[in-house]
Amino acid sequence: MFPIRDHNPSGRTPYVTWTLMAINIAVFLSYVGLFSDPRALNGFFFEYAAIPARISYGDGLETLLTSMFLHGGWMHLIGNMLFLFIFGDNVEDEMGHVNYLGFYLGAGVVAGLIHVASAPYSTVPTVGASGAIAGVMGGYLLLYPKARVDILLILIVIFRIFPIPAWIMLGVWFAMQFFGGIGANPDEGGVAYWAHAGGFIAGVVLTLPLWLKRGGPAFWQRTDGHPPHPEAVYTRSRIPRVRR
Repeated sequence: MFPIRDHNPSGRTPYVTWTLMAINIAVFLSYVGLFSDPRALNGFFFEYAAIPARISYGDGLETLLTSMFLHGGWMHLIGNMLFLFIFGDNVEDEMGHVNYLGFYLGAGVVAGLIHVASAPYSTVPTVGASGAIAGVMGGYLLLYPKARVDILLILIVIFRIFPIPAWIMLGVWFAMQFFGGIGANPDEGGVAYWAHAGGFIAGVVLTLPLWLKRGGPAFWQRTDGHPPHPEAVYTRSRIPRVRR
């Protein structure tokens, strides 16, 4: 089940979201050649990835930022950029460019710290923008709980796209991270579930002042949880088909 788009158009050009995507892609392309040399790749990640044991001793604190722009492979990068593309523009539209950038980086740092707290002596390098993007998703959930998100559902050979409310899609995603964190051993590597869950919660908390400024529960009541503007409508192609 993959989100492919939402029905929530933004009112301003999401320059920060696009810039963050461009930086992530550019950074990945700058070291993608190291994947053919595991020793060089490990050395690179040791320098710039977030290693909980190192951070626990007060060293490499800057890697809480640098690790947010590194990824462990093409699918890792593509998945993160897809989520950022879908949800980032609306949160940026609501917060403004500068505040959104601070929000994104802040959520990413908090996510990294929560991951460190979950495995303070782990020597496994952690990379990815997932924690920061989880924060964006948390903020989106608070602002637009009933915005429609188109989901691509894949059941073996069946492919179908259908819209569901954002609170269902994001709620299921958060639950997967939370219960995944309970059942996983962060010292063994793999998915940094607690970074995802922590980033998501950080995003909700950091968005609370804006939500309250908009009226809090009254903001939801005015729009019934939907975006406060007309939603985008996607139609099938009208290109005529020619029968043989």
